[in-house]
Amino acid sequence: MLTKRLSVVAAAAALLTTTACVTDPNTGEQRVSRAAIGAAIGAGGGYLLGDLVGGRRDRTERIIGTGVGAIAGGAIGAYMDRQEQELRRKTAGTGIEVDRNGDELVLNMPSGVTFAFDRFDIQPQFRPTLNDVAATLQDYPSTLIDVYGHTDNVGAAAYNQTLSENRARSVADYLSSRGVQSNRIATRGFGFSQPIADNRTEAGRAENRRVEIRIVPLENPRG
Repeated sequence: MLTKRLSVVAAAAALLTTTACVTDPNTGEQRVSRAAIGAAIGAGGGYLLGDLVGGRRDRTERIIGTGVGAIAGGAIGAYMDRQEQELRRKTAGTGIEVDRNGDELVLNMPSGVTFAFDRFDIQPQFRPTLNDVAATLQDYPSTLIDVYGHTDNVGAAAYNQTLSENRARSVADYLSSRGVQSNRIATRGFGFSQPIADNRTEAGRAENRRVEIRIVPLENPRG
């Protein structure tokens, strides 16, 4: 089991060396993608590269059944490009990071700007930013949205698991309250199983306390 786990992490680390660098189109600055780091460091690796919560095909068919259009294959890149640029513009200077992985986007929201310590109610000062994120998600309805909650490793695993789930649900519920179609959104809590930094330091633990919003293009499952 340990050998298999190390092999998975090693493979994720190899992927990290080739895909982790991202360039901010607004500043031209190149930096390491936290989403890619999470894939390499997190237990088992690659949770951001796997299937959506509840299954991609089933969720896609349900959304298409409500009248939301899927994106044609050749148009996906441009659609996600526009959405990425809009999200970067609206979150600039807020502490939120927007990472790109192929045709998927991940918004990394540290708990320092979203939640008070050990709480899952969204801080009032963060709501205007989350309003802007919700408005952009409304403008690009042909996407599926996963909201992932994470904690550091301080405290019992069961307690942190519940806290991570509650934080994910708080963000999802807020997005829905601002008009994002609720059946586009699913949530999952990871507790402290998917760190992106070293839990042995306070700075690392602060980075690990976060919520991520994963945005995936809605493609026709029947081709």
